[in-house]
Amino acid sequence: MTVVVSGVGVVLPRARSAPELMAPAAPDAPPVEPKDLVGRKGLRYKDRATQLAYCAADAALRHAGLLDDGGGLRVPGRSVAVVASSNYGNLDTICRAIDTIAEHTAAAGSAMDLPNASSNVIASSVAIRFGLRGPNLMLCNGATSGLDAVHWAATLIRGGRVPRALVLGVEPDNASVRAFTGGARTIDGAAALVVESEESAAERGASAPAVLGDYVRGAGLGRCLERLAAATGDRPALWQLPEQWQLPEQRTAAVPDTLLAGVARHDLGEVFGLGSGALGVLQCAAAVGWFARGGAGPVYATAGTDADDASAGIALRGRAAA
Repeated sequence: MTVVVSGVGVVLPRARSAPELMAPAAPDAPPVEPKDLVGRKGLRYKDRATQLAYCAADAALRHAGLLDDGGGLRVPGRSVAVVASSNYGNLDTICRAIDTIAEHTAAAGSAMDLPNASSNVIASSVAIRFGLRGPNLMLCNGATSGLDAVHWAATLIRGGRVPRALVLGVEPDNASVRAFTGGARTIDGAAALVVESEESAAERGASAPAVLGDYVRGAGLGRCLERLAAATGDRPALWQLPEQWQLPEQRTAAVPDTLLAGVARHDLGEVFGLGSGALGVLQCAAAVGWFARGGAGPVYATAGTDADDASAGIALRGRAAA
């Protein structure tokens, strides 16, 4: 079954569309203000990661033609799954709760914080806000988490569970995250994809700018690239690089020049900051931006270097070339 990308939402301080991921609109920009994008309603007591996810989800669902002018869903809610990825999403809530317990008692914690302490708060909150009643998954899976989320969304579709899925990747930037990452600057934003079966998109008359190809996961970035090349039968026109560092003082050239020599490389982390669990979703969105700007040939999105537990990769093709 062919799975296509029919919608993209990007909410970053320096990019608000897929093409801007390839060429940021401004050298610097203020933080995203969720209330300016989706209004104030429903934001109170939600952590920043969930608020950012609301914004990206709204943009992607509208781009895919799944929301009407009033924000209502045009398709049955049970036909849309949600798969979200974030490694640091509610870290600030967890740290605040731990500090409260250590300094006082568990009973001193805020009741408003309780829902945000659950790891799946992003996926579940987005599903409730938009009425998406299909399967609901939350991944906090380290370096490969974002690409794993895209893969599981495609698996739900190919397995016949749903015809379409909303995939989210989000990472906030706050004091708790910076303390955990050694001061690294995260993207403080979100990206979302609507992926669906080719038949579903055709029935709705929806455009589909990209096709999801093969997914691989295992030990070793070089081996991952070899398996992607064997599956696609072609060299990529663009390679979305994995993050090459974990802490600022550890940043090294973890991706050897000998890998895919001669292929154009694009490092989202170099431009936007630490993507972590959102990286893979951002990479797929950037691939759509590459195609929109006239790029041709397959794009490899990869996450995880040899220093990580695993590496993963997905090949994407522009719709006209599929």
